[in-house]
Amino acid sequence: MMRGRSDGAQNRRLLTSVCVGAVFVVFLYVYFDSKNAGESALEYGSRSLRKLGSSYLSGDLDDGEDGIVPKSFPVCDDRHSELIPCLDRHLIYQMRLKLDLSLMEHYERHCPLPERRYNCLIPPPPGYKIPIKWPKSRDEVWKVNIPHTHLAHEKSDQNWMVVKGDKINFPGGGTHFHYGAGKYIASMANMLNFSKNNLNNEGRLRTVLDVGCGVASFGAYLLKSNIIAMSLAPNDVHQNQIQFALERGIPAFLGVLGTKRLPYPSRSFELAHCSRCRIDWLQRDGLLLLELDRLLRPGGYFAYSSPEAYAQDEEDLRIWREMSALVERMCWRIAAKRNQTVIWQKPLTNDCYLEREPGTHPPMCRSDDDPDAVWGVPMEACITPYSDHDHKTRGSGLAPWPARLTSPPQRLADFGYSSEMFEKDTEIWRRRVESYWNLLSPKISLDTLRNIMDMKANLGSFAAALKDKDVWVMNVIPEDGPKTLKIVYDRGLIGTTHNWCEAFSTYPRTYDLLHAWTLFSDIEKKGCSGEDLLLEMDRILRPTGFIIIQDKQSVIEFVKKYLSALHWEAVATADSSSEPDQEGDEVVFVIQKKLWLTSESFRDTE
Repeated sequence: MMRGRSDGAQNRRLLTSVCVGAVFVVFLYVYFDSKNAGESALEYGSRSLRKLGSSYLSGDLDDGEDGIVPKSFPVCDDRHSELIPCLDRHLIYQMRLKLDLSLMEHYERHCPLPERRYNCLIPPPPGYKIPIKWPKSRDEVWKVNIPHTHLAHEKSDQNWMVVKGDKINFPGGGTHFHYGAGKYIASMANMLNFSKNNLNNEGRLRTVLDVGCGVASFGAYLLKSNIIAMSLAPNDVHQNQIQFALERGIPAFLGVLGTKRLPYPSRSFELAHCSRCRIDWLQRDGLLLLELDRLLRPGGYFAYSSPEAYAQDEEDLRIWREMSALVERMCWRIAAKRNQTVIWQKPLTNDCYLEREPGTHPPMCRSDDDPDAVWGVPMEACITPYSDHDHKTRGSGLAPWPARLTSPPQRLADFGYSSEMFEKDTEIWRRRVESYWNLLSPKISLDTLRNIMDMKANLGSFAAALKDKDVWVMNVIPEDGPKTLKIVYDRGLIGTTHNWCEAFSTYPRTYDLLHAWTLFSDIEKKGCSGEDLLLEMDRILRPTGFIIIQDKQSVIEFVKKYLSALHWEAVATADSSSEPDQEGDEVVFVIQKKLWLTSESFRDTE
């Protein structure tokens, strides 16, 4: 009995030891496997990835521990399917940032530190479908692609959007134009006595800033008049409004009038528009209205549709009196006023500014203030005067659209560029784009592409070369280079300033084509990660969308290593050495992103 018990106890102790050992081995395996995955696949800023991203151009990638290219990236959790890393409210809460909500600081960009960045593929929502093609998409999108219908209920009396079966329809209404943006736009043109009630004023009004744009129906209906609007709204209580706009194929951007300048240069827009945009224009000495003043061209308009323009209750009358006094001190005049809408006009010259009484507020900006410095620059409650040249010419001197697209603008001189250099750049990019489309042609039809981003736009000649295609281009100018975005706007195009070491201010799956000319070479010089940029491009790009990279051979080889991990496939490669004045060994590489439907279905295929 005793020996039997002793043998049994010994066996039990042996079995227990084996089990404990097995559990320990499994624990070590899981721990180190997850740790490695966390370091190399769940965070952007880990040591191994940073080295991988910062050393690839030197050609020193190897099979060492710090040089391993991932065979796959994990899929982010489904709750991140609409992640905007630098506009992520959850991140703000986690970082416990002390922001002034009254100044809209919580809607401004706050980017995660490298160690807090996601390093995973953003999944589309379950059941995602290839977006409806333009121009049909202006009026309807798949509900499953943006499964948010609260705006349809909240704005049901204003015709913003209507849910119909598996689609969301956009009747073209807005808070102050229930009966359609088309009639509202024609009414504005009539107020200004423009020919044929066409707001484009025979090509002289081309670029518009729509503040608090909703789902961008105003911008959508401007396109018929050859007017392009930058439709702007924050990621606020009307969540997904910009996502709806981009899904519809309408130019739009996530941004807010808060504390920082909007990422656009001075004198960029002929018209700014606010239709019940719920902005307190009187706050902080008129700071936000002065930001619009900075952005408007000489003689530009601000169309304001709001109760203050027509209501008779005491509070609205008070706001109207104070706002009228403010814009008068800013030298704006009422160009037209009818019913619910007032249109102010900015002066053509400095004459009015020079005639103001000393000490008048708002003051003129300091002489050393650069009105085109915008990346992270605080707004200033001051008036930007015109240059001597603009003052003498009484306006911007821009040609009407479409001649404006290829006419050398006067502000070229700010960069020491001649008309000949501008024309040569335009011709070079015309040839490049023709070559690009030859490479793409086996894969695309006339309506395949709509939303395009030029990630390093320079003078905007890539976009200019697409003038005959039914597309629009977001022209992005790096924040640390020449401030050529004003040339882009002077050509009648739109764009923004950005730092590609950070995430772009847009929703996932919003662009059909990304063009990256020598961008990877540039960010490598800044010490940023090429892998980070690839993941960001994947986030922005729609499934089945395309990427065109023109860069050094070493860059192309680096990108090729990640095709499988990103679920991209190579479409074509071409040598660009035959281009005139081509420097170095640039190669054109065309890529297409594959479609995978949901994170669950994707994981099941692994």
